[in-house]
Amino acid sequence: MDDLYRDEILEHYRRPHNFGTLAEPDAVHEGANPLCGDRITLMLGIEDETVREVAFTGRGCAISQASASMLTDEIKGKRLSDIAALDREDVLDALGIEISPARLKCALLSLETLR
Repeated sequence: MDDLYRDEILEHYRRPHNFGTLAEPDAVHEGANPLCGDRITLMLGIEDETVREVAFTGRGCAISQASASMLTDEIKGKRLSDIAALDREDVLDALGIEISPARLKCALLSLETLR
């Protein structure tokens, strides 16, 4: 089963969903993991307390970039109150593989940036 999740992670890394920029974002935040050099910039278009548009740019390992791609898919169309309830287990469950302590910060970079 881990192979299936690994393939999905690699697919999100090679062809990230929502990768790019928004012309006029309502919120922009940058996040980085100085230990390994992973970086992302997350942009949100918000209307009526709902994320209508989302995009990210960045560079880093497959785990950090796939996590950002998956998280942007997850939050698009959701209310801000629902997004605020997301936690680390939601991100780790989406990745679907066991993450070593050394890679945990990579996996959670997108969630920390969103918060």
